[in-house]
Amino acid sequence: MFDAVARFESVSIAADKLALTQSAASMALAQLEKMLGRPLFERQGRRLVLTNWGKWLRPRAKQLLFDAQQIELGFYDQQIISGELTLAASQTAAEHLVPELISHLDSAFPELRIEFEEINSGRVIDGVRNYQFDLGIIEGRCDDARIEQQIWCHDHLVIVASAHHPYANKERVSLSQLEQAKWVLREQGAGTRAIFDSTLHGLIDDLDVWREYSHVPVLRQLVADGLYLSCLPYLDVIKFVENGDLVVLNTPDIKIERPLSFVWRSDSLDNPLRDCIKREAMKLVKRNQRIM
Repeated sequence: MFDAVARFESVSIAADKLALTQSAASMALAQLEKMLGRPLFERQGRRLVLTNWGKWLRPRAKQLLFDAQQIELGFYDQQIISGELTLAASQTAAEHLVPELISHLDSAFPELRIEFEEINSGRVIDGVRNYQFDLGIIEGRCDDARIEQQIWCHDHLVIVASAHHPYANKERVSLSQLEQAKWVLREQGAGTRAIFDSTLHGLIDDLDVWREYSHVPVLRQLVADGLYLSCLPYLDVIKFVENGDLVVLNTPDIKIERPLSFVWRSDSLDNPLRDCIKREAMKLVKRNQRIM
């Protein structure tokens, strides 16, 4: 009950998810606080947010729930890797890497259930920090001391234009030409945007950004149909470059490589499901590199 209220910040929603009456849920929470002798939540408007005691208890409560689930599933199915894990990933990983990973895990570990969500890197970090997700995959770096980070693989960003853009046939495109162009980019908070802005810092002072969108297909289409430039992951544009809709510009002054990384809370206890996912993800990357 405690973990559900912490997740949904509401006794009524938590009760509904657990198929309890609201009065029974409230009573269970009150009994827990009385037993511990500490307030675990405080009300902020309509939300119930964790107190410092609640924040301390949350990872330990999740570990107890996980251990209980493992015992139950272990006796029932005799499975070592079994249970549920919540995973969130940023757009590039979600579209190009996670489907293969989940397919592999589903085949190798049929009792492992993954609840998955695609959001931008900033929201992945927020969700991991707030206990919404057990594991996240982000683009770029996370400097929050509350978050552990492990690089999964690397990707690179490219600057693209349409085949009819004035820069499309140039042997090289200079910084001054990039500064004069019109741009459409990912939204603030996206890992792609953060790395692009960081790379251009000190090189181009005033970029002419006309539109910002969260969805890569929208940006691709705007570039293909108009006279815009954009900076996008190579994995997201390679097919469109091959069929002639987009052109990767040669920008020798700008080279952008970024890591795709797993993130999880530093204070979380050992989780064999999380370790299994990271381990199998590393195996897939090494296998794909050998194939390529």
